[in-house]
Amino acid sequence: MKLEQATIKDIARELNVSSSTVSRALKDYPGISEETKIKVKEMAKKLNYRPNAIALSLRKSRSFTIGVIVPEVVHFFFSTVISGIEEVANSRGYTVILTQTNEKLSREKTSVETMLSNQIDGFLVSYSKETTDFDHFTHLLEKGYPIVFFDRIPDIPSAIRVIVDDYSGAYQATKHLLSQGYKNVLHLAGPSNLKISQERTRGYLDALSEFGIKANPSWVVECTHGTQEEANRLTSNLLKTLNPCPDAIFANNDMAAVGALMACKAAGYSVPEDIGIVGFSNWQFCSMVEPSLSSVAQPGFRMGMTATQLLLDLIEKKKSVEEYQEPVVLSTELLIRKSSVRVHPN
Repeated sequence: MKLEQATIKDIARELNVSSSTVSRALKDYPGISEETKIKVKEMAKKLNYRPNAIALSLRKSRSFTIGVIVPEVVHFFFSTVISGIEEVANSRGYTVILTQTNEKLSREKTSVETMLSNQIDGFLVSYSKETTDFDHFTHLLEKGYPIVFFDRIPDIPSAIRVIVDDYSGAYQATKHLLSQGYKNVLHLAGPSNLKISQERTRGYLDALSEFGIKANPSWVVECTHGTQEEANRLTSNLLKTLNPCPDAIFANNDMAAVGALMACKAAGYSVPEDIGIVGFSNWQFCSMVEPSLSSVAQPGFRMGMTATQLLLDLIEKKKSVEEYQEPVVLSTELLIRKSSVRVHPN
């Protein structure tokens, strides 16, 4: 999204008319000749003029509408976050407009522009996996636009952030596997550009260190898309190539954990006797697969509620950005099920 674009003054200068004439012509005010309207609109098109949505949104009184941008609506974690968002927003008289990026930066930028054009009061954002440049958000923050980031948080000094304790969750998951007697723990990591992936990998590595196990870089494998199919393919390969063979897997998310589980079974390994598995997020299916999947539960509903409360307090000027420079961190919980408990630990 480009904030520096053609203005009414640019059009007025090109046509040698006043800015007020251009403004009235663009709005089809009576008293402006059709010839002038046509010239103004043609010049606006030529200069790629668009109304400054940010200025409009900041200038207007509150619309009592907030925008929510998430990677995927169908993702169990994000669906619980959305429920928390709507709970607080509705109770405080706000409407929620929701868009999903499908992990595409282009869709994320389009969503921002569309919502600004609809004069929303503020944003709740969990950005896409493709997003590495945050200019489309920093420009808004610099203009005082209310934004709260949740789960996936950018490295922007002034950003307000609500996260779960990914480090602790990963640390507890890996420590649990090691305490069960597993020694060769593989980590199916998330995209390396995401802070949540970095923190989960850090927790995994620290747990290994505590047990006196030297980390092997080849045992941290990036599962970029985090899908069942990708994890299945990667795990099948790793079971054949890694030496020694992994006897446990900590996956960055539950879909990857299920993919790993299927690959282990297909290769003739028994879970958890031969290989233990722990996921992250605690999707609903975790208790339905066989064996049931151990996972780190994230408080999605509470995250949605917390992020929304912060955003609405900013919008209503009950709180200032300066009061929330440290991220709000919510705790996780390791839920131990059959997939990671050895019947006969070595």
